[in-house]
Amino acid sequence: MTDALHTYTDGSFDAASRSGGWAFVVYEGDRQVHAASGKGSGTSNNTFEVLAVLNAMAWIASEAPARPITLWTDAVHVIEGCCRWRAIWRTNGWKRITPNPHARRRPISDMEIWQQLDRLLDQHPNVIVEWRKGHSGAAGNELADALARTPRSAKT
Repeated sequence: MTDALHTYTDGSFDAASRSGGWAFVVYEGDRQVHAASGKGSGTSNNTFEVLAVLNAMAWIASEAPARPITLWTDAVHVIEGCCRWRAIWRTNGWKRITPNPHARRRPISDMEIWQQLDRLLDQHPNVIVEWRKGHSGAAGNELADALARTPRSAKT
């Protein structure tokens, strides 16, 4: 048996109430070893998708800092942010730039969350962030989705 963990994350958002939820579920093989979720106010679904990954990374840093982990998300925005954009954002002082030299540099949406996530990902190179199609029958993804939609403290 491998000592790798698989962590599934998801976020949800209701534009009418400007509130949402985040969740993550951790598996070792077929056994669920942990789950957590939360809710709050925000501005977009992307905020809660990133919060799900940030909270999962905080748990990993505390409970499984040296274990190999695949962190699954169904949010392409999060994959791009974790695997490509964060290095560019960091180099540009956490500002978005365009090829137009006269355009104003714009701040990154959810910059504080991304900065925290950037530090955690740098500290834990054993974590690989991967894309998993949402609503495709993967048990961990389905459970994270359900928890994000009905957030509560759900620890096992």
